[in-house]
Amino acid sequence: MKKDITIYHGSQQIVEVPKYGVGKTYNDYGQGFYCTENIELAKEWACPVKNDGYANKYTMHLEGLRVMHLTQSPFNILSWLAILLANRKFDINSPVGSSARDFILSRFMPDTADVDVMIGYRADDSYFSFAEDFVNNTISLRDLNLAMKLGTLGEQIVLLSKRSFGQIEFNGYEIADYREYYSKRAERDRNARTAYASRKKTLQQLADDLFVLDIIREDMQYDDPRLQSVISE
Repeated sequence: MKKDITIYHGSQQIVEVPKYGVGKTYNDYGQGFYCTENIELAKEWACPVKNDGYANKYTMHLEGLRVMHLTQSPFNILSWLAILLANRKFDINSPVGSSARDFILSRFMPDTADVDVMIGYRADDSYFSFAEDFVNNTISLRDLNLAMKLGTLGEQIVLLSKRSFGQIEFNGYEIADYREYYSKRAERDRNARTAYASRKKTLQQLADDLFVLDIIREDMQYDDPRLQSVISE
């Protein structure tokens, strides 16, 4: 990754100086400053309601920071899911769900203690519902892995440490017109769901799939070849 990158924070406010230690603790990756390299995504994220928002622009200096990129080796979709489980409240609605949550956290949670910046999927409504379905044994690992690649919901870049907040510079903002971006935000989520449904396998094709119950029963570890073969597809 480049030493310096341009990132955007979509918000209903202009944020000239991001503050460390504020914000919700139950966001995807915990308390932090959530950004993207895609200004169009930032403008959509800036318009969760029918009011104009702002795509705040920054230069992020990554040199000397520990960056964890959850969509690149050695991490994978289960690493992302474990971090999500540690921070977000899941609707556990199946007998296996509680066991699955504990198992995933114990087997696949990466060490995030010294991470300054984390990069990974953003769990919008559709992505989060796919993750819940997997934990509740409703969809397979292959389905979950496929779902994360559909809908172009994009990746988020999250500043987590005090040190990372010292290496960001404000470079102005662009206004996000809600008349355009409020509907685009909803459309992107719908597209993720539609693309997933259109490529969903038939029941006859599920014979070789791994569900979370299979992973628990077989006590699969991070490097299990059965997991890796699905994740690498």
